[in-house]
Amino acid sequence: MAHKFVIEQNKSGDYVAKFKYNAETIFWTEGYSSKAGAKNAIELILKNGPQATVEEG
Repeated sequence: MAHKFVIEQNKSGDYVAKFKYNAETIFWTEGYSSKAGAKNAIELILKNGPQATVEEG
């Protein structure tokens, strides 16, 4: 699969959920103090993402 979510710990020790396509990071979340917080962010994106509107500027 070419796209995936990856949870990584940043330099300040926070957990960040990143969405990657192949080796390229497409977007990432804010930092969370626990891995569970980053997993929750991924679950919310998967749940609410398909219904999100698209705005063009």
